[in-house]
Amino acid sequence: MSSDVGATSHDTEAGTRTRVLGVIMARGAATAAEIAEEFTLTQAAVRRHLSALTDTGLITTRERRTYGSRGRGRPAKVFVPTDQGRNAFEHSYDKLAIDLLAYLAEQEGPDAVEKYARHRFAGFAAEHSQEISSAASPVDALARVLAADGYMATVQPVSSGQQLCQHHCPVAAVAVTYPVFCIAETEVFSSLLGSHVQRLATIAHGDGVCTTHIPRPVTKEVSR
Repeated sequence: MSSDVGATSHDTEAGTRTRVLGVIMARGAATAAEIAEEFTLTQAAVRRHLSALTDTGLITTRERRTYGSRGRGRPAKVFVPTDQGRNAFEHSYDKLAIDLLAYLAEQEGPDAVEKYARHRFAGFAAEHSQEISSAASPVDALARVLAADGYMATVQPVSSGQQLCQHHCPVAAVAVTYPVFCIAETEVFSSLLGSHVQRLATIAHGDGVCTTHIPRPVTKEVSR
């Protein structure tokens, strides 16, 4: 077997395992039979990939949870992603996203990435503007929306106002290469909340949490 053929075979195997991991990620838990249904592979071939993913610590097994009475026989064994597997899956898409943005900049010019970032967050604003603006606490509403999108957002009161804390950032790796994503996001926060905001820290910059300060509204004193 030539080195080129060997490399191609290795790439194909790695690609299939990434797809298998993707199915498990999407389902949350899956049996070998369920995974085989997604591909034109035998269960034996799928189990070989599952064994490799297990050996590298990307997935593990547990009994399928049942609700109500359980029938006879052994409970089904399902494959679930580990924390390491989730991180590996996210990183593979991080590289793809960065490569696509680099290609976009090469083909359309350096401003194309900034235009895309602003377009992306403009869509976020359009989708959630009504929900946030009509809420009793717009900051809390924004945090709920972000949490639902995977940002693990919370609100912390401080003496000068509130801090919006994002404990996870799904696009952190992209923002390291293209900080304009953090800038565009901050601008959208300001627009949605109708307030000046200040970004104090970002995960992309190496901080543990993305922190945005929202100052307390200034009220004018009524003259007597």
